[in-house]
Amino acid sequence: MGKATGFMEFPRRDRDYKPVEERIRHYDEFVIPLAEDELSTQGARCMDCGIPFCHQGCPVNNLIPDWNDLVWKHDWERAIQVLHSTNNFPEFTGRICPAPCEEACTLNLQDVPVSIKTIECAIVDRAWENGWIQPQPATSKSGKSVAVVGSGPAGMACAQQLARAGHAVTLFEKNDRIGGLLRYGIPDFKMEKHHIDRRIEQMQAEGVTFRPDTHVGVDIRADELVQQFDAVALTGGSELPRDLPVPGRELDGVHFAMEFLQQQNRRVAGDSIAADRSITATGKHVIVIGGGDTGSDCIGTSIRQGCASVTQLEILPRPPEKENKGLVWPLWPNKLRTSSSQAEGAKRDWCVATKALLGENGAVKKIRCIRVAWNKDDAGAWQMSEIEGSEFELEADLVLLAMGFVHPVQEGLLKDLGVAFDNRGNVRGDTEGADAYRTSVDKVFAAGDMRRGQSLVVWAIREGRQCARAVDEYLMGCSDLPR
Repeated sequence: MGKATGFMEFPRRDRDYKPVEERIRHYDEFVIPLAEDELSTQGARCMDCGIPFCHQGCPVNNLIPDWNDLVWKHDWERAIQVLHSTNNFPEFTGRICPAPCEEACTLNLQDVPVSIKTIECAIVDRAWENGWIQPQPATSKSGKSVAVVGSGPAGMACAQQLARAGHAVTLFEKNDRIGGLLRYGIPDFKMEKHHIDRRIEQMQAEGVTFRPDTHVGVDIRADELVQQFDAVALTGGSELPRDLPVPGRELDGVHFAMEFLQQQNRRVAGDSIAADRSITATGKHVIVIGGGDTGSDCIGTSIRQGCASVTQLEILPRPPEKENKGLVWPLWPNKLRTSSSQAEGAKRDWCVATKALLGENGAVKKIRCIRVAWNKDDAGAWQMSEIEGSEFELEADLVLLAMGFVHPVQEGLLKDLGVAFDNRGNVRGDTEGADAYRTSVDKVFAAGDMRRGQSLVVWAIREGRQCARAVDEYLMGCSDLPR
């Protein structure tokens, strides 16, 4: 804990953003950090709550009260050691995690949780600045080899943990750069990519071999990988996007969100996009279908590209402005949230379903929508119904489909391996017991979105770490790696 009475003495403070008119002119991060003394004061607000529900709220089980106390005492070097004991990449989560820990904070009962995410990010940024983050190579080698397929946060965490356990780890990535969704799905204005590059350098010094531009199942046969390595960890994510089966889906100007986001991330990285493949929002009326984080990222990117307007449509009802604390705390509540991108000038509408996409000369020009109602049936299940006479149309020069992901791509690697799938189409695997993270195929493991389905970066890190421990136990009979 911090100061015993700190939560009563000090008001909550958090990071701020640079003005909208300034930040939309570039793709750099725009969060304004707190000063060191203010961060220390915020750490002091961590109360002696008896049961730290923030541990439960955090998927990696960060020791939040411990490093809050250390920040209060200005012991930043010890704070990064405690933070790294549960989280390989706090600079990722400190930027893009929605902070379920803060929702679970006891002080959130009064809507003034400790600024946990801000403190976490400050700890790791200060650690990098002071050179406290160094490679941690294994003191001895196991003689075992592991292939990790997919270099997103689950794959990176899994690979780093296994390398530190002394195994020879090769991390395969089908794209030209390491990072998975972090690299090509998260806009640079939310997380600049040098944060990934620093970790790659650290992991290389720890013995991880990186193989970008290598599509396992295409460039290397799946069975060859299983034969060449003592264990294989599948961490390729959930990449099959949910489509929109309506008339006009085939029109030019209708794209999956990730097609759009990946291109802009490549432009920021210095890559050129062929003119006949380029997707831009410049001067266009943009419709984003889907109300989640990916849709929000499309909004921020469209605004920076100079769109004429951007509207985000959500089929679900508008969430309440404030949750019922007594009913949902310390769990993640359903309530209205406005992202920094949405605050930059997006229109938002709820309870809207798409009926058709209308075009001229093969290109989309309008979207036809209808309003829907949600009511419970006799069994208590929510059912959607269209509201008669509520159809309307919106201008649409670019339509971005951001409705989430169905499950991992099964064709190729997964079907070639013959792994079993669960009823949602994810790679089947438990998280507990002797078979933790094992697939139905011998010596093949799975973690992250590929196993659990579309989720958060912090969940991917957790699963990567736990999968690494399961692989280490499989190879060595026991493991000293933390879960």
